[in-house]
Amino acid sequence: MTQPTASPTLDTLFKRNLARQPDALALVDPPNKQRITGQPPKRLTFAQADRMISSLAAHFIESGLPSNSVIAVQLPNTIEFALTVLAAYRAGLVVAVLPLLWRQSELTMALNRTAARAIVTSGKVDGVIYSDIAMNAAAEAFSIRHVCGFGNDLPEGMASLDNAIFRESPTTRAVIQDGRKAALISFDVTADGFRPVPRAHLGLIAGGLSMSLESDVPQGATILSAFSPMSFAGLASSLAIWLLSGGTLVLHHPFDDEVLEQQINEQSCDTLIAPAQLALRLDELDLAARMPSLRNVIGLWRTPEQVGSSAGWSAQQATLTDVYLFGEAGLFGARRIAEDGSPALIKPGPHGAPRDLPGSSIAGDILVTPRGTLGLRGPMVPVAAYAPPPPPSDSLIASPPRDYVDTDYAARLDRVTGAVHITAPPSGVMAVGGYRFLAQDLQEWARRLGQGALLTALPDRISGHRLAGRALDNARARDALTELGLNPLMVEAFRDRSNAA
Repeated sequence: MTQPTASPTLDTLFKRNLARQPDALALVDPPNKQRITGQPPKRLTFAQADRMISSLAAHFIESGLPSNSVIAVQLPNTIEFALTVLAAYRAGLVVAVLPLLWRQSELTMALNRTAARAIVTSGKVDGVIYSDIAMNAAAEAFSIRHVCGFGNDLPEGMASLDNAIFRESPTTRAVIQDGRKAALISFDVTADGFRPVPRAHLGLIAGGLSMSLESDVPQGATILSAFSPMSFAGLASSLAIWLLSGGTLVLHHPFDDEVLEQQINEQSCDTLIAPAQLALRLDELDLAARMPSLRNVIGLWRTPEQVGSSAGWSAQQATLTDVYLFGEAGLFGARRIAEDGSPALIKPGPHGAPRDLPGSSIAGDILVTPRGTLGLRGPMVPVAAYAPPPPPSDSLIASPPRDYVDTDYAARLDRVTGAVHITAPPSGVMAVGGYRFLAQDLQEWARRLGQGALLTALPDRISGHRLAGRALDNARARDALTELGLNPLMVEAFRDRSNAA
């Protein structure tokens, strides 16, 4: 009997690149990594990365983490993130990504909701001691058995992965490499509250393929990723595209304009993956003259309702692909091909990758729901994770299951062009710094700041919105935010904004 061929995983794609070009440059750290994490930057070939991935996978196995258990990861955009995720897949684990700006309360909720058995973090990121935040959250999560970290001065009880990453071990585990297996749990905030969103390897690869084919990323590309990896879009646009292209992934911890330009020019990057607002700002600053090696720019929009009114793309030597993000539900991309650099029209129905090539593979389906909102379906869209609760009914006949995800973004069809216009984000949800919050949470924070205080989300060209505040008693306001469990980076941001006011 012939066993059917299993579909690929991200580790399968990595091993294919390893077999083809073991000595090729694979991963490059940000040059300012010493400032970000206190560790020197690294450059790894595929062979060097493979040895570190195997060492980390052995550490996870020897720690007693069973196959298919969940390991939570909260790391900056450095080499350690890529190595940890690939090591977890090699050990047969499922990765839950935890955004850096989360509060301790959200970390604890995520760990409990996913029954995570381990958490991996960094000692410090931009001066914030994340190892302490992880230890405190793990103490409140019953399922956590192992807390691991990269960096110096880790607290007692936290295992050092800097030691494990260089320790060769023969420990392995037989893992069936099947793309249909669970790979990722990311977290969304909808009007209904906090929502874990699981995905298989195939969903991750489908997201990467959709962006890669639409933007025409070449094989062997040198890709600079300046988008936070702590989401489905973050992993699909960095790890997945890199492994599909078989090139080099240059990492940038968002955001430092001078360092970004330095990395692109020193590494001769031909592809940039970044928030779309940042890409458009670079275009205004004469991207063609300052970064002549760029040929592809993939701009990710956390606020897809703003794409239609965005500025035109003027750089001639590089194309811009707009990628519309809808929380953790899914995404789609459209390359700008108009002479004036305006965004492409988005039509309802199935869309291929690339869009302008007849007969191309179907990447997904776009529809306007009866509610006047945008719906998505396709191989990357986790319909079950967003399935609404069944309505109460006395009927013995079950209602047919929904085969799409309602993103809750208001949308309408243009009567002249037939294009879809996304007009408003979901009600009750506010995106701040690239992270979603319930509007009622922001109102609660503002109430706790005291009389005469102001806390609001202001438009920001890079992150969509930023949290800004003013209080008569700044010390009291910061104490109130800390009591609510707000991440220290957000508290510092409030202090900076209130002092500036």
